[in-house]
Amino acid sequence: MCAVASDYDLSQRTLQFLSSPRQQLIGGKWVDSASGQTFGVVDPATGEEVVQVARGNAADIDAAVAAARKAFESGPWHSMTPSERGKLIWKLGDLIESHARELAELETLDNGKPFAIAQAADVALAADQFRYYAGWATKLLGDSIPISVVYAPGTEWQAYSRREPIGVVGQIIPWNFPLLMAAWKLAPALTCGCTVVLKPAEQTPLSALYLGQLICEAGFPDGVVNIVNGFGEETGAPLASHPGVDKVAFTGSTEVGKLIVQAAAGNLKKVTLELGGKSPNVVFSDADLASAVPGAASAIFFNHGQCCAAGSRLFIEHSIFDDVVNGVAGAAKQIKVGSGFQADTQMGPLVSQEQFDRVTAFMEAGLAAGAEALAGGGRVGTRGYFVEPTVFVNTNHEMKIVREEIFGPVVTAMPFKDIDEIAAVANNTNYGLASGIWTKDISKAHKLAKRLRAGTVWINCYNIFDAALPFGGYKESGWGREMGHEALNNYLETKAVCIQL
Repeated sequence: MCAVASDYDLSQRTLQFLSSPRQQLIGGKWVDSASGQTFGVVDPATGEEVVQVARGNAADIDAAVAAARKAFESGPWHSMTPSERGKLIWKLGDLIESHARELAELETLDNGKPFAIAQAADVALAADQFRYYAGWATKLLGDSIPISVVYAPGTEWQAYSRREPIGVVGQIIPWNFPLLMAAWKLAPALTCGCTVVLKPAEQTPLSALYLGQLICEAGFPDGVVNIVNGFGEETGAPLASHPGVDKVAFTGSTEVGKLIVQAAAGNLKKVTLELGGKSPNVVFSDADLASAVPGAASAIFFNHGQCCAAGSRLFIEHSIFDDVVNGVAGAAKQIKVGSGFQADTQMGPLVSQEQFDRVTAFMEAGLAAGAEALAGGGRVGTRGYFVEPTVFVNTNHEMKIVREEIFGPVVTAMPFKDIDEIAAVANNTNYGLASGIWTKDISKAHKLAKRLRAGTVWINCYNIFDAALPFGGYKESGWGREMGHEALNNYLETKAVCIQL
């Protein structure tokens, strides 16, 4: 284990995990990669390597898919009752909760987010995902269908539908919420009776590997969940194109999502995508500014702005523009930026050098185009991947910082005059993931919510997530929905059965 990890006050279980081989889970066994290669995991607060993990490739994907296929078609998982599946999934939720400290430490070490937030939000929500879906295992119902068959008069029929698991699922998760995104993907797939090959982001594999240990401890049969580490070209692409995979679920950038669709075309596997966003956050003059101002700040600065639903385009009614934008800028200046392991840290580093370079390049492009930074606009310190929470004004719709997803703590603020103007402007984007509305006029809120082309509309709140609440995007923000009972449809086939009596 690298000295970087020992610098922090980590639990003994976390230290033990970091000191052991970080292999891959295939067919119920922890194994080295087929090539024997490994790659380094970096602490974004320092830029230094923490540990090495196995580096998978197409051969490892082949082995994992074969193990998942075997588990799906034969063995204990194939014959397990829905009630038994539900109990296993619930047990996994309990294990996540009992290992909350370790999982949160790994998220902070891997991703950089503050430890307290990782424990209270990421880990708690992940446990809740498994418990929510455990209850659905016994409720995947078909229908009894009265049919007429007009060309066979006088004949009696019995017809019904069945909901059956889609099969072997490839799941590719991002680095911004590593554990939680694994839960979003795994819980509904397992509930439906699918088997899974999970590919964590190469920047943040540690919590997924720890979750793999808990999956084994819970008693899931061999091969039901397989975890292969690696880079997109070496593991993600072979998984998306694999002929033995029946469905692929991906969360990440829209650019990569389009590549996933192309890769899936070979065997026409089912695809769901949760992709990028450039979400509008609208503050009307009648809003309660005591909640709207901190709400707008949280909408963009939560999780360092590394959130697909981030309220990155802030629209403020003209008469209150200065009050709101200065309030958000003031909040930005008060945010304590530092290591996620420091108790007073409110915002940690960006996840990687690549992401740091991307975000700072956007900042520079905004300033060069004539935008003014009321707060932030640069990096913090000289070590690690820290940037300042940034608020840009004097922006317009032609600017790169307004059009493109930055995926960092950078918001552009612009004034508007009325609801008709803002509806058109808010929808003037290729994305459609989320949106926010701040107003005391509930009629106005409902009218605008109906007109916004976004999968989620938060009214007088932002970044509210729940296992029962579906989440996903319009337009280039994706296909399908995560969470809620709708996510189950991602992993089920419908079979019609017809009997002549």
